[in-house]
Amino acid sequence: MTRKQRRLAVIAAALGVLGLATGLVLGALRDSIVFFNSPTDIVEKEVPPGARIRVGGLVRPGSVQRSEGMQIRFEVTDGNAALPVVYRGLLPDLFREGQGVVAEGALDAGGVFRADTVLAKHDETYMPKEVADALKKQGHWKNDSGSKGAAAEPQGVVR
Repeated sequence: MTRKQRRLAVIAAALGVLGLATGLVLGALRDSIVFFNSPTDIVEKEVPPGARIRVGGLVRPGSVQRSEGMQIRFEVTDGNAALPVVYRGLLPDLFREGQGVVAEGALDAGGVFRADTVLAKHDETYMPKEVADALKKQGHWKNDSGSKGAAAEPQGVVR
């Protein structure tokens, strides 16, 4: 083997190892790469209790209940399903019914999402891209130049 052939063989082997490592990492992270899961995704994937996930969608109108100790209960919906969420703490100032929200936490054994972080949209026209895309995919998003978007009432509720 000449010096040039050895160099090409080493480069080819290094590229092969790098490609294999990249494939293994992406394969292992396949379910974790999603920024959030919609309530429908959570039902379909049968997420086990205690697994840390993010859920995104719209705060279902009429579902926000505040109780003592800064505990808030509300439902996140994607138009097909709704997921009850419990959060203890201060909500973002722009948190409102009918607005986009992403919550991070875990499901409990009763199917209630226990959030430890809640993120809300920051102005009149913004909705997280992932939330808007999920609503469009479900056929419940209406983008009327400056409207806040609308979602149909959910057909099924996850309890």
